[in-house]
Order: sequence, then C-alpha cells, then structure tokens
Amino acid sequence: MKKNYLILLFLLFFMGLNAQKKFIIPDSLSNKDCNYFNEKINYKESDSIKERLYAQSWLAKAKSEKNYKQMALAYKSLIYKFDKKLRYLYADSSVTAAKRTANPELIGSAYMTKGIVYYDHKEMMKALDNYLIAEDYIFKTKDEYLIYKLKYCKALTKYYLGFYHEAIALFKECVTYFKEQNDHAYVNSLYSLGQSYSRVNKYQLCSQINQIGIKAANQFEIFRMKSYFLFSEGVNQSFKHNYVDAIKKLSMALPDLKSNKDFANETLAYFYIGKNYWSQNQKEKAVFYFKKVDIIFQQQNYISPELREAYELMIDYYLTKNDTKAHLYYVNRLLKADQLLELNYKYLSGKITKVYDTEKLLQTQRNLENSNNSITVIAISTTAILILIISFLIYRHFRSKKLFDELMNRQPETSKQFVPNVSKDSFLDLSPEVVTAILKKLEKFESNKKYLEKEMNLFKLASLLNTNTKYASKIIAKYRDKGIIEYITDLKIDHIIELLKSENKYRNYTNKALGDEAGFGSTQNFTRAFKTRTGISPTYFSEKLNKSVSMATLQ
Repeated sequence: MKKNYLILLFLLFFMGLNAQKKFIIPDSLSNKDCNYFNEKINYKESDSIKERLYAQSWLAKAKSEKNYKQMALAYKSLIYKFDKKLRYLYADSSVTAAKRTANPELIGSAYMTKGIVYYDHKEMMKALDNYLIAEDYIFKTKDEYLIYKLKYCKALTKYYLGFYHEAIALFKECVTYFKEQNDHAYVNSLYSLGQSYSRVNKYQLCSQINQIGIKAANQFEIFRMKSYFLFSEGVNQSFKHNYVDAIKKLSMALPDLKSNKDFANETLAYFYIGKNYWSQNQKEKAVFYFKKVDIIFQQQNYISPELREAYELMIDYYLTKNDTKAHLYYVNRLLKADQLLELNYKYLSGKITKVYDTEKLLQTQRNLENSNNSITVIAISTTAILILIISFLIYRHFRSKKLFDELMNRQPETSKQFVPNVSKDSFLDLSPEVVTAILKKLEKFESNKKYLEKEMNLFKLASLLNTNTKYASKIIAKYRDKGIIEYITDLKIDHIIELLKSENKYRNYTNKALGDEAGFGSTQNFTRAFKTRTGISPTYFSEKLNKSVSMATLQ
C-alpha cells in the first residue's frame, strides 16, 4: 500500500511540472472510460492525490477519443485538483472544449465555472462578465437548477461588491427554489441572505433568517452550518451593539470555524469579538483578539476591508500607551494591509472608510522611525520630506489644472448621437429595425435623464428599453463602449458637471446634496465616481469654477 502511494506521489510530481504536456494514462487506468473517472472525482476533496491522477487520466482519455464534452468536464475537475495558478488556464480550456459541443447547457456551465474562478481570485467585475455570458446560454435551456445556481453565484458577487439590495433579491429567489430542490443549497442561500440583511441594517430580518437556518441545518443534518448561523448572528448582534451576546455567540462559533480551516471567517470572528470588547472599553482584551487578526494575516496573507479597523484601533491604543515600538509595528502592518487591499479589492478600495489614509500612515511611519535619530538626521529627513511634499503639491496643482481645463472642454456623453451601424449590429443577432428602435428609446432615456433615478440598474434600463438584459448590455457595450454600471454612473457625473458649469447655485451645494441630485446612494459613492470620471474632486472643480467666474468678472 505504501509502495503504491509513493508511486502516486512520484506521478503527481511530474504531473505538476508538466501539467500542459502530454500525459500518459497509467496501465491500471488505461481501460477505464470517462464515466468511471467522473464518478471518482469528489470536488470537495481538493487535496486528494488519487483524484488528481483520475482527473489527468480523464482528460487524456477524452482527448484520445476527441470527446469535447468529456474534455470540458475533465478540465473543470482539474480546476479543483491543481495549483491555483493553473485555474485560469483550465477554465479557459473548459470553455473552449464546451464550445466545440455547441451544447448551451455545457457552454453556460463552463462560463459559470470560469466566473467562479475569477470570484475566488477577488476579480469581481470579470466574474460578473462571465456570469452574464453564462446567462445567455443557460437561459436557453430548461435546466432550472443550473439557472438558480447561476443566480446564487451572481448574488455572492453582488454582495461582495456592496450591491446588497440586488444580492438580497437574488438570494430570496434562491431560497424559494432550493427549498424544494437541494437541502445544502437551501441552507447556504439562507446563510447568505441573512448576512445581506445585516449589511442593510435589517437586523431583525437577519435574526429571523438565522433562526430558520439553524432549524433547517438540524432538520437536514447539515450540522456544520449551525456554527455559521451562530457566527452570522454574532456579527449581527455586534451591529446592534448587544456586545455581551455578540461575544458569546462568536466565541461559540469559533471552534467549528477553526476545525473547518475557515480562516476568513475565523479572522472576522476575532475582529468582531475584539471590537465588542473595545466598545465596552475593555481595550486590553480587544487588542488580544486584534493581534489574532494580525497573526492570520501573517500566516495566510489574508485581509478584508472591514479588518482594516483592527489595525487603526491598535495604532491608537499604542499611541496612548506611548509604546513607540509597537506603534511603529502596526503602522507598518497597516501599510502592508492597504497594499493587499488595493490589489485584491480594487472596486471597494474607494468605499473603505479610513481613519488613517496612506499618506498619514507614511508620515507617522517616518516620524516614528526618525524619533531616535540625531537632530541633524531629523533635519535632513524633514527637509527631504518637505521637498517631496512640495514637489507633489506642485505636480498635483498642474495636473489638476490640466484636468480642469480638459473637463471644461469635454462634451457630455449624451451629446453623442446613436447612429446604427450594420457592422456593429451583426454581433447583436437583432434585425436593424429592432436595433434602431432600441437606440431611439436609449436616446429618450438619456434626454429624459432617467439615469438620475436612484438604484437605476440593468434590469430597470432593459425594461425602459422594452428589451431584455442581454441585448441592453450588448447595445451599451457596442455603442457606448462601456458596461452598464459605468455607463449609468458616467451619465450621472456628466449631468452634475454640466449643472456646475451652467448654474452658480450648484457650486455652493455640499457633496451630499450633489450626490442626491444625481441619484447616488451615498456621498462616498458620488465623490469616488466623480474622481474616477474626471481625475479631480467635485469640491476642487466647484472652487475652480468659482475662481474662474470671479476672474472673468474682474476683467
């Protein structure tokens, strides 16, 4: 037995090195068919050595038979059996093989799997793009289970991106469907729905869902999920400021989270336990749990936006304790966390509320590192910093001025006419008459400023255009060269720019008032979108406009 195991290890070593080279099926498996290998794969056991061998043999068998359906399925199994770096390659190969079958169900499933790979790598917009392509194929089938599996994947992505209301709508559909179809999927959908409710301050609904989830977990004997609902309720009680109850529930959930090796939720549990102690002014206990967050960050290189606050609180704690060494250590740790957050959470980086922004942290870091140096070294360092700051301010001034001038001459998006184009429309699978009708409705949408409505999204836009979401997305992509979210957001920002240019009163509006005027859900979303669209802040733009008007009056 040991000898066979060593042989498998030896084979896997070369399989890992030559994953893309020709693989020879071992003699013991050469007579097995693809169905045999399919039955041997358990997608939950990603570290099984035997299953890696089965997956590679499956692919080799499918290739030898030129069976593209089995090739697509074999590539999918390899996604879960090999190094994460190869997952993109296997996902692409699965899609390519699936397309050769012309089977909508298989093609849609392959694109959905590719979206899941992007989701796991925190590339959420790419995940959504692949889910939308998958939707085009899957909705042509009558496979309801696959349809709702895709809805669940989309809901998880929208939850991650902060579109909680849209996520809730999808999770509710999944709960209703899976209740009669799949016990595990039903319980998972309940868990995700509860978390979403908590994020939109519907704490009572979150608690109700958690109670239903615990009963369902007991009923269907999915006992591992009981701790997750307990964890969810602990976080929920933290938001409700029920600190003692929150700590109790989170502490009860922790052992199972640790035994499941779920370091992501384990870290969140430590963070919220610490935060609850901090809110009760038990700061020593709080710091004890915050340090556990940092230990997992060191071990797993994992950090999420909400965990950032743990470092901010520890920086404040050691500042009040006059512990320069610890203070500097956690400043450095937060700088490292910010680098990783910027890399993995690009979309959300603008939404994260930061007490300590990067410039402030760098300044603190420099001050602490120089605190024990001689006066001469401090003077030299200070001079260098001042030169850098002055250089940066000069650069920023001229860059902002250039962007302002460009913005004054920029024409709004709505000034561009929609002209039907035969070469473009050939990709839409629509007749020229239908495309022309949709484009006219889109012009009306823009001229009537319907984009200013709050929570305007793909579904609402498609309804206004009297078409489906698929064609709405494709037409916007072809004629505006943008995704739906970017298209609507840019229209809102262009509207505000024109108001600020043409009417003095709007220049005295707060960012909140301007955001409300454009139909944004929050001030943060508005200012972030304005900066992304123009490169400058709305405050700077308004001030510069006022100065321009004053100068013109004096002349």
